[in-house]
Amino acid sequence: MTQTQVDAGALYIVATPIGNLGDISQRALDILTQVDVIACEDTRHTQRLLSAFSIKNKTMSMHDHNERQRQEQIAALLQEGKSIALVSDAGTPLISDPGFHLVRYCRQLGLNVTPVPGACAAITALSCAGLPTDRFTFEGFLPSKSGARQTKLAELTNEPRTMVFYDAPRRAIDTIEDVVSVLGGERYVVIARELTKTFETIHSDTAENLLNWLQEDPNQLKGEMVLIIEGHKVDPDAISPKIIDTLKLLLEELPPKKACAIAAKIHGVKKNALYDLALSFKTD
Repeated sequence: MTQTQVDAGALYIVATPIGNLGDISQRALDILTQVDVIACEDTRHTQRLLSAFSIKNKTMSMHDHNERQRQEQIAALLQEGKSIALVSDAGTPLISDPGFHLVRYCRQLGLNVTPVPGACAAITALSCAGLPTDRFTFEGFLPSKSGARQTKLAELTNEPRTMVFYDAPRRAIDTIEDVVSVLGGERYVVIARELTKTFETIHSDTAENLLNWLQEDPNQLKGEMVLIIEGHKVDPDAISPKIIDTLKLLLEELPPKKACAIAAKIHGVKKNALYDLALSFKTD
């Protein structure tokens, strides 16, 4: 296999394993070996990864608290022709990890920013969750306090897409209690914990049953966790008072078939159900 050659003045966004070291790509190893410096969320954590692959290279810290200060320094190095790799503690940088401000700053300067794809906990969990993946929303970390967490969940009550969150297992019971309270005990939920690691666990059930499972097994309250929640199921035949009001207004100006087609498009329901309703209005 031909070794990847790094480009001068390029910032590489390098995905690293989320647990199993075997998931790192050869391209990522080539780049981490050859760049002039590696920008790390935690230099000590990254050093363990580098040591595992006998990579001896310069590192510098770049985390939430110093990213704004580092971005100018890193951009200056890139402009000098230096090559830099950005890594997070695990997975794909910027996905609920530092790096957004740096990448935006470098792109605004017209610098070369190149992705090196690999592991991502959210996508890894979603791929084996057994929930729809054609449309989904990634919501990052849920708030740590119950009130804020409930508010966030309430905002997503009618979200039809599969929802992916990161959360700390130590508060998993509190989180699922809030899911039951806000979204309902019948909402289907998947917990993916310690992905690719020795104690990997992927468990799915209704929120209420999942809560009982967590309460009965304290071992599930350890490690890193991805929480995936089924989207709100919309009944396409549901005819709400709002839909009825819209249909009645349209029927004042349009024939039933046209009025139903427009009302169905506005509210996302089946026009056939509306047509039967429209005819019933005519006979009242």
